[in-house]
Order: sequence, then C-alpha cells, then structure tokens
Amino acid sequence: MVDASASTHRHGALAEAKGVLAQVFDDAYRQRARLALLTASGSGPIWQCHGLKASAALQPWLEALGAGGGTPLLAALAEADDWLRQRARRYPQEAQRCLVFTDGRLKSLEGVAPLACPALLLDMEMSPIRLGRARTLAAALGAEYQHLEDLPRA
Repeated sequence: MVDASASTHRHGALAEAKGVLAQVFDDAYRQRARLALLTASGSGPIWQCHGLKASAALQPWLEALGAGGGTPLLAALAEADDWLRQRARRYPQEAQRCLVFTDGRLKSLEGVAPLACPALLLDMEMSPIRLGRARTLAAALGAEYQHLEDLPRA
C-alpha cells in the first residue's frame, strides 16, 4: 500500500519510496511472489493490481506514480485488511505480508485496527520537522516500523 497524498511528494519522500518499491518488485519477481498494490491519494484508495505475479509490467506504473490530493489512508487500510482476510480464506497456504508506505500524516487514528497479516510500515516522512505519526500508526496496526532513511542501500 502506497500513500501517494500530496504530503508524500515533499522533500523527495515519494521518490525515495519509489526506489524501495522497485527493489520490492524485483525481489517479488525473483521469488515468483504475488502482489496486490493499493494506492491512497485523492478521494479514495485505488487498486492497481490484485494478487498478480510480479512482473516488469509494474515498472511503467511505478515510473508514472505521482502524489497529490488528500490522504484516504484509513479507507485504504480498511480495504486492504478486507482483501487480506478474503485472500487468506481463499488461499490459506499463502504467506502474506503487508507493506505500508506512508508519512503517517493523518488527522486521527480512530478506527485503526491491527492488519490481518504481519505488516511493515515504512515511514516516508522526510521533512526537517517530523511529526512522528507513522510510528504511532505502526503501533496501532500491529506493524513493524522502519524509516526509509534507515533501510540498507543497494
């Protein structure tokens, strides 16, 4: 899940996240993993793909990914959680993992609940003054937390 709201465009956060996503796509391709990709920007979440095998077809989408509008992240989290639960019922042998790319700039965490699978929240907040809301969101989701700046560089 990628938070592509206007706040993630500032200070190069989305560009940094796109580099990490490119690596995730490459790793998923080598492992023949399936991906579901949900973006949260503008008026609501938008599914880019549902459970498809990772392929080079994701590269044009990644290159075109831009940011703008509001942060419908809470709606995206709820939608992703529903999808993960349905997928787990349909394919119980699949191991699931949810990656959430966000700067955590939400007005409220009301209604946030742990996700249906192990999750990692990658904090995209790059501004000089950081609010630290992504760490709080990770805790509410029951997710591991890591800042993009702390990831090992390839």
